[in-house]
Amino acid sequence: MKVIFAGPTLYGAHLPSNADYQLRPPARQGDFHKAIQDGATVIGLVDGVYEYVPAIWHKEILFGLAQGVHIFGAASMGALRAAECAAFGMVGIGEIFDSYMSGALENDADVAQSHAPAEMGFLPLSEPLVNVRATLSRCLHLSLITASEHDQLLAAAKAIFFKERTYRQLVMSSISDEVRALEVLAVLRANAVNQKLLDAQLLVEAVIGAADRRFVPQFNWTFEATSFWDFTFPRLQPKS
Repeated sequence: MKVIFAGPTLYGAHLPSNADYQLRPPARQGDFHKAIQDGATVIGLVDGVYEYVPAIWHKEILFGLAQGVHIFGAASMGALRAAECAAFGMVGIGEIFDSYMSGALENDADVAQSHAPAEMGFLPLSEPLVNVRATLSRCLHLSLITASEHDQLLAAAKAIFFKERTYRQLVMSSISDEVRALEVLAVLRANAVNQKLLDAQLLVEAVIGAADRRFVPQFNWTFEATSFWDFTFPRLQPKS
């Protein structure tokens, strides 16, 4: 059984209709453990929730790896956890993961994004900074904005709280000329780069291509079930 945890990052994506995997909502603490107990052989982590509930626990990832589960991460929370757990066997995918691994990205907030609830398909409501950076870079490369505008827009994007960051908001807060602001807004929207989606699609391909069976763990570390772990996830006691 293959499982992918995703939400707003894959909004509107055209996913393979015949692929053999379960698409589950953004992961929170306990979701990995449940998927592993359900028999998952491959897990892909794209999106996770974190603000009002405990985020996906690193130890759940280690537990899965120790059980021989192939675990991939990309794009959002997946890229963060993959960078943090790469040394233990989690596989990171995509440009955003590479940037966290290299140190080019350091802040968790760079991938943060506001979105609607599951009932609305996790509709994205704001632009994550990683997408804004990629879009501004593309527009500068195509000479659609000036170097000065690029710097002003990027500074505005960094300063705006992630839930309020939209292309309209950052343009209106950084370009005073109304006519030029509307021109730039149209340019950004027409040339928007959704780097999170691009990376997530690579993860979907990796999950589909992975063997649907667990591997034999051969790590130089051992999973330790601490007392807190056992309290959080009580082990089933054998029947007498």
